[in-house]
Amino acid sequence: MRRRSVLTAAGVAGAAALAVPVLGAAPAVANTATGTSAARPRPRRLEIRGMDISSLPRNEDLGAVYRTADGRRADAVRLLADAGVTHARLKVWVNPADGYNNKKHILPLARRLKRAGIGIWVDFHYSDTWTDPGHQTKPAAWNDLDVAGLTRAVYDHTADVLGALRRQGTPADLVQIGNELNGGMLWPTADWDHWDNLAAFLKAGLRAARDTTPRIRTILHLANGGDNGLYRWWFDNAVSHGVDFDIIGLSYYPFWHGPVEQAAANMADITARYGKPCVIAETAYPFTLESEDATNDILNSPSQLTEGYPATPEGQAAWLRTVADLAAAVPDGQGLGYCYWEGAWTYRAGAGWDPTDPTSGNAWENLALFDFEDRALPGLKTLGSYRG
Repeated sequence: MRRRSVLTAAGVAGAAALAVPVLGAAPAVANTATGTSAARPRPRRLEIRGMDISSLPRNEDLGAVYRTADGRRADAVRLLADAGVTHARLKVWVNPADGYNNKKHILPLARRLKRAGIGIWVDFHYSDTWTDPGHQTKPAAWNDLDVAGLTRAVYDHTADVLGALRRQGTPADLVQIGNELNGGMLWPTADWDHWDNLAAFLKAGLRAARDTTPRIRTILHLANGGDNGLYRWWFDNAVSHGVDFDIIGLSYYPFWHGPVEQAAANMADITARYGKPCVIAETAYPFTLESEDATNDILNSPSQLTEGYPATPEGQAAWLRTVADLAAAVPDGQGLGYCYWEGAWTYRAGAGWDPTDPTSGNAWENLALFDFEDRALPGLKTLGSYRG
């Protein structure tokens, strides 16, 4: 995720009318004979209740601290573990300008996560910077490679990072081969008009993941989680090209990707259509519309909010319960869970959006799961414990 850019591919059909699962646990039923309420059925537990913490190493190096809800300073990873977070998602760039989001910083963070009992989820972007539906820029070092060279580069880069994690005793549990791949990757060589190349690169990354970490589960990830036409078009192409993966990943932000009902319908359809489980790989919601720095935050207007979810700590936590219910309601238990995007990306001078510009600001701090006083918000406990 970075800046939302919606890609409309030619020929993508609109979403068909689909049955929408009912969200949330069944209400208690009054027992008229005794005047008490019958016990609620136990809510379905979600296997994955994750947080993307890619910016944590840079934040900590720049002096960020993290605190319990009552203000006591604590290790950020320990706070996640104590809350019940199951997985930490870590993005990987090839040669980032600021030297973060790479193997050098992932390895020590993975050791911390392993000690805390948190699973590791690696998110390969195959770029030197952000990738999303509007940006899939080749790493500078790969610019002059042909298709065969790029295929080898994808394999080698994937194997290098995952192999290093395994060798130090912290193998990844989950891996994304690409990030928000609506329009392909490594543009223009493997954009949406070059599916043969895109399939070759995806297969190379998938093969490297399985060669280095045989028990790893692989994810292919798109944005626009409510757009069923996009998902059918993209995954129909992937399957027809023989791309073998384990899990469908979706980004689903209510302020960009439509109402919950559309996301529920899409998830029900694609899990049945492809016989694969799904995971909401990214979501978030603001706890305030204020900003801690001078940079205008991505979410800054009441018009961007979803009805029923105010920009308050309680509204943020309520959104996380809704997303958890959305994942749990996927038919046949095919919704594995969800991941909160960059929940520890609090404001620190120098920890901005642009890896080439240390003066760039943070447009995300009002969507973190820590407030402007560095204290854990209620949403962190919700993330870890609700449906846990």
